[in-house]
Amino acid sequence: MPTGRVERGQVLVAPGSVDAQVGFAADISLLAEEHGAVEVRTGERLRFHIRTAAVWGVVALPHDSGVLRPLHLGAVTVTLEQPVALEEGQSFALRHRGRAVGSGTVTRLPRRVTPPARPGSTGT
Repeated sequence: MPTGRVERGQVLVAPGSVDAQVGFAADISLLAEEHGAVEVRTGERLRFHIRTAAVWGVVALPHDSGVLRPLHLGAVTVTLEQPVALEEGQSFALRHRGRAVGSGTVTRLPRRVTPPARPGSTGT
């Protein structure tokens, strides 16, 4: 419910310039095991720190990958539990059980779909 106050995770942008997304493709890089990284598998639930927002999300690896190990880089698909303002090329941090485990970059967002005009609208 809007409170009229700025809250954590909100961004100020020009209307229509950035879309809130719940899914995206990314390249992620995991830290070394001694720095807290863990193996990441499809279905793994991680905390994504995007700008000032902290949002839970689920990772999906390509079928032939199976697992992403510490110190490796991999392409993944992410589904967030809440929409977040995202742009391609944006970086984020990954946490698992309260520890930093890696970082990533948004590589692809879903294609923007223009909703059909409502009946009776002038389009201006």
